[in-house]
Amino acid sequence: MIYLPSDYDQNGNLKLPWLFYLVLLLQARSWVLLLMAGASRQQGEALMSLFWPDRSTFLLSLLPGIPAVVAFLLAGYRQRWPQLWRAWYRLLIVLQLALVGWQAVLIWRSDEVSLAALLLLAADLFAAWWLLTNRRLRACFYGES
Repeated sequence: MIYLPSDYDQNGNLKLPWLFYLVLLLQARSWVLLLMAGASRQQGEALMSLFWPDRSTFLLSLLPGIPAVVAFLLAGYRQRWPQLWRAWYRLLIVLQLALVGWQAVLIWRSDEVSLAALLLLAADLFAAWWLLTNRRLRACFYGES
């Protein structure tokens, strides 16, 4: 597949799509929410209860964000550690599919389904589809040009 010259950086490597970084933020959403709640002291409790009504699962929800944060860091070193970078792609896909399943279970077990939970499920489904089907992203991970 041929890409535009603007799709390459100064070293001749394909640039990661901007949507990839949004998917990483979606995977690390609990960390983002925790930072936002900590920054806004007065509205922090309301923000937490909007996105995580069940507090028992919040600490568990911080775990999927760890590989996403590591992917942010690895993105700058993908030519230095190509095998780790390729393995991380598969890990991010598995992680996203697990997030889809987990969000679906949370909705299924909930007494009252919120709009925020449905929107997160839709975003997770889109992110999983995009990670699995985007050719340019796959080329960035596997070194195809």
